[in-house]
Amino acid sequence: MFGTLFISITSVCMITNDSVPVNKEPALSYLLGIPGIVSAWDFHNPDALVSKGKYKYRLQEAGGSINVVQEGVLSGSSIVIREGQYLYIPRKECPALDIHGKKAAVTVLAWVKRQSKKVDQCEAIAGIWNETEKQRQYCLFVNLQIYESANQVCGHISGVGGPTPGQRWCMDASIGKKEVTYDEWHFIGFTYDGVSIKSYYDGELDTRPERNPYTYPEGIYDGGEAGADFTVAAVHRQGEMGNFFTGQMGGLAIYNRALDEAEIRKIHSVYPLPLRH
Repeated sequence: MFGTLFISITSVCMITNDSVPVNKEPALSYLLGIPGIVSAWDFHNPDALVSKGKYKYRLQEAGGSINVVQEGVLSGSSIVIREGQYLYIPRKECPALDIHGKKAAVTVLAWVKRQSKKVDQCEAIAGIWNETEKQRQYCLFVNLQIYESANQVCGHISGVGGPTPGQRWCMDASIGKKEVTYDEWHFIGFTYDGVSIKSYYDGELDTRPERNPYTYPEGIYDGGEAGADFTVAAVHRQGEMGNFFTGQMGGLAIYNRALDEAEIRKIHSVYPLPLRH
């Protein structure tokens, strides 16, 4: 299967965090206490790449060692992802993240600090999304570059796995209006309730006519055992990994239901972003 193939040819390295002291375990009780939580990462030492809560899923590194630094949102720490690096969990090792079905629902939330890249392309944050093998399910993006957009939060859902019928690519996404700026922390995410996709920017629904919310009653594609892996900071497309995110990630959370606007606003208030200069 594809997931097994690309893992076997990818250089996987251990995380390096010698420069970061081990602090007391930060409190994630609020995030973990919200109904529907599947996995949450605060990227805090030790075991920065292991999710907290019911499921202890470990992200694996590809493209070089991922560093942890003392700057972040959820725990005061974050991972630094250089261009070309990404993380993944083999599909068989994260069954609860395989969210699919006609009535499936999902929420993906992330705390990110973007950095500029050499290659201008879409930037994948997290999800199960393999374009090469037509195994798309759900994924949070920035800078999707469709429908005259650039640098906004984008929530991608596919009910067919392949491109939107009649299109070259999957065009089904909620796309916000505000720019996810570089070198500043932002709280971004999207929800899907089986009917509509909604993208959020710094705790608020980033409304945009015809684009956010985006009506999509097709559900989420079921890739089965041969489906895609869960990936962070990249997706597989055009025969190779790409659409890299570059910068810092200070938290990541996945839910198997669509959180409402009040819940996301509350999360933003519980975990405020660092002050901007």
